[in-house]
Amino acid sequence: MTSPPARLRTGLSAGLHRVRGGLMLAVQAGVAAGIAWYLAHDVIGRPTPFFAPIAAVITLASSVGQRARRTVELVLGVAIGIGIGDALILLIGSGPWQIGLIVLLAVLIATAVGGGSPLIVQSASSAVLVATLTSSTGLPWTRFFDALVGGGVGLVVMTLLLPLNPLSVVKRAADPALRALADGLREVGAAMARRDAAGAEGALARLRAAETSFAAFSAAVSAAEENVAFAPARWRTRGALAQYVDGAKEVTYALRNSRVLIRRVGTALGDEEKLPEVLSAAVGLLGDAVDLLRDEWAKGTEPLAARERALRAVTEAAKAYDDGVGFSGGVVVAQVRSAATDLLRAAGVDVAEAPRLVRRAAGWHNRPRTNRRSGRRPPAPGHA
Repeated sequence: MTSPPARLRTGLSAGLHRVRGGLMLAVQAGVAAGIAWYLAHDVIGRPTPFFAPIAAVITLASSVGQRARRTVELVLGVAIGIGIGDALILLIGSGPWQIGLIVLLAVLIATAVGGGSPLIVQSASSAVLVATLTSSTGLPWTRFFDALVGGGVGLVVMTLLLPLNPLSVVKRAADPALRALADGLREVGAAMARRDAAGAEGALARLRAAETSFAAFSAAVSAAEENVAFAPARWRTRGALAQYVDGAKEVTYALRNSRVLIRRVGTALGDEEKLPEVLSAAVGLLGDAVDLLRDEWAKGTEPLAARERALRAVTEAAKAYDDGVGFSGGVVVAQVRSAATDLLRAAGVDVAEAPRLVRRAAGWHNRPRTNRRSGRRPPAPGHA
């Protein structure tokens, strides 16, 4: 059990890591808010342009990916909220039930036009601001113009003045996702060797929880693609980003196949089915392959070691047939092959070439195809 000082140090370290990760975004938001207020207030002459810095910050802070699209949604949301707020206040006045009705209608209209969360939230919040501050906000078109200025400033700051380093963002998002997958596979491999059903179930639960990390990884890849496309200062990172962009989807497939594998391991252990040692070793090798992929991606090198380890996992898993496996064991072998195929594709192997390499590693490359007359395959090598 860790001591309180150790937990404090760990908490402080984690907090500092999060601060470092969010520092650039904080600087972007602060600079964008200041510029937006300056342009709207000092240059254009708006007395209280509070929508300008709000729009600038929302553009930066709430848009992990598809920022250009979300900025358009932001401006549309402001327009909807302001229009509904001003119209209803003119007709029915202001008060608690009027505010509730204004927000209800703003959300319904934003939803009806097919808006996403940014448009819906901004419509509702704009309607509330108009309903509660209507006496001091001026004409509706001026508030809409404030939002337009702020959204434009946010885009300029993120693309030209202070663009985030997309490679750093993606690396930071990929690391916890890949670590979780690697650790989960190693855990279940060790659980198989111990015949520990509870250990396998725990590994499965942690991999299910890792879904959020993989979602963050995918979102970071999407944002990085947009960032590189719109920020000239980051065009040089396109090559280094390609591995993450091309491999993110395949790694997510590997996660799903790994969860199927672990569920079948749990079934095999519950049925007291035989699970050869080579099979647990193969699952552990898959975890090593993920770890190597994470390391080679981070270094920007071709993931040759990850490919080799994934194919070794397939070779070891195929040996389980020599020791004898039941139905669930056979499914585990098949899932090792599926996950290895995903990892090879994530490591840059051609989509069609990856299954051929897996088949060769399993010793099936010379295996005859299905007999067309009988419809049956001949037995695997060593099982005549």
